[in-house]
Amino acid sequence: MALSTRFPAAVEAALRTAGWRPGRWDIMQAEEWADRLRGHVSPGGHRHAVFPAAVEVWAEFGGLSVPAAAGPGRQVAPAALALDPLRGLHLARTLGDLGRALETEISPIGEEAGSGALLAVDAEGRVYAVDHTGDWYVGADIDRALAALLGGVRPVRLTTG
Repeated sequence: MALSTRFPAAVEAALRTAGWRPGRWDIMQAEEWADRLRGHVSPGGHRHAVFPAAVEVWAEFGGLSVPAAAGPGRQVAPAALALDPLRGLHLARTLGDLGRALETEISPIGEEAGSGALLAVDAEGRVYAVDHTGDWYVGADIDRALAALLGGVRPVRLTTG
């Protein structure tokens, strides 16, 4: 099994352990998640945004339970991930509020298994985490976000002003 150059070796090893391979693409499952998220309406009338960048992340990485990468992280402990957009099913309002603040749409992609932080992607493909301490910018795209989360890179807190 030759490693690709897409991810750092430890990150790719963690992804492969979870079942990811280059070219993995389950569009049928991604469409099922899209339908489920589109169909969910919160008690307050809030709905999820579904857009191509989210569907692409779900098709390639959805359904994976990724263990924390081996070894110490660069700045924080490497995260273990549960890449299932339904982990954010009941957070449509939270994601909608974040999207309005960032002037984009936001959709769930999963969560950090240890902390429970919700992972989300915007319409441009940028990845964020939302937890009880605030909102965080994780990476400019899913590849950089996975490398940061699994490699133990501290995310950047989103602030106003």
